[in-house]
Amino acid sequence: MMDNSPARIVDPQDPELSPERLKERFGRDFFRDFDIDDPNLNTHFHEVIDLMVQKCPVAHSKVGTGYYVFSTEEAVRKIGQDWQTFSSAKGYIPNRPDDMPLMIPVEQDPPNHTAWRRVLNPHMGPKVMDAIRDDVAREVNALIDKFIDRGECEFIGEMAGLLPGRAFFIYVLGVPVVDLPELVHDVDKSLFGPLDERTAYHKKVYDYLEKFLKEREAMEPQGDIVDTILKGVTYGDGSEASWEHKVSVVLDLTYGGISTTIYALGSTARHLADHPEQRQQLLDNPEWIENAVEEFVRAYSPVVAMGRTCTRDTEVEGVQLKEGDYVMMGFSSAGRDPRTIADPKALNFAEPTIHHPTFGVGPHRCIGSHLARMELAVFTREWLRRIPHFRVKAGTEPVYETGFLRAMSSLWLSWDK
Repeated sequence: MMDNSPARIVDPQDPELSPERLKERFGRDFFRDFDIDDPNLNTHFHEVIDLMVQKCPVAHSKVGTGYYVFSTEEAVRKIGQDWQTFSSAKGYIPNRPDDMPLMIPVEQDPPNHTAWRRVLNPHMGPKVMDAIRDDVAREVNALIDKFIDRGECEFIGEMAGLLPGRAFFIYVLGVPVVDLPELVHDVDKSLFGPLDERTAYHKKVYDYLEKFLKEREAMEPQGDIVDTILKGVTYGDGSEASWEHKVSVVLDLTYGGISTTIYALGSTARHLADHPEQRQQLLDNPEWIENAVEEFVRAYSPVVAMGRTCTRDTEVEGVQLKEGDYVMMGFSSAGRDPRTIADPKALNFAEPTIHHPTFGVGPHRCIGSHLARMELAVFTREWLRRIPHFRVKAGTEPVYETGFLRAMSSLWLSWDK
């Protein structure tokens, strides 16, 4: 059996890995014809990425101009750390629409990327997040108050879809709370809505944030991250960051502050609902909660894969890449790589894996990682304190969405009143 695919498959002669068998199993040959937007990936998500990282460390896509997906932790780290060879400047989404605004600074390379991170990092550090920990705990409890007596809730709509926006927009960015529901809706549609509608929703979010930034520009300075963004930065060539770049920075922070944490919260709640023995571990050992957070985000990474463009001919995982080739770092699979993590599908709260790549590697490492970790830890502590025993509601199944991010749109939980 000849296999001329540019994908790198551990044993292309294995009949279980043939195109026919993979299509029968998953509805698509995700090894040789990967598509990050195929609904079949959503349906078989962990089964697909676990098989990819074990049997096909480099998958290939024929969609659009085509791209490669690297699944091992070693390859993800190599690509993420080498920004000179693997550039972010042409976007992190494959086949990106020409009219979609760039995300600054995540879709920049150093030194321009470094200029922004240098001024933004102080606003997103661990001490800043510790200072708002009690505020976030109050938000968690205010949300729980609304449904605890019912004995059930739709967790995404009543908790996970609300908490990240409130934590980030109230205590970090200062966006009016009344606008949050529509803003969260538009962010979700821009990521997971029909392909031909995503750019329009992306633009709608951009327009809202530009209006917000203009209103703040007319106000007295408040000494916060918005003032820092409005002040701007000087780029490596001596030019000043444009107004469009300033709006894009707020856009980038908004997407990171909402979408990824919603999935992380949903995954945390579902895992604890499905694994009462591990839930009891945290009830008995609350000092393990921070450990548990690391395991939740490792095993259930909200970022499926992020892209880079090759600036020169190079080689990764035995695959020869040409200048201009598009590659994707499979963060979800890399966090479940059996080469570097013993029993990667199991979550070990006593001895967590702390070297996982979920929050990225290299200069583009997630600026909001401290906020996300704090939110997840506060949520877990407060939820278990008030609703220690819960389950997925009988007769329901969680509903997921998958693109370059993984999301959960519905999760019904119940408990004894």
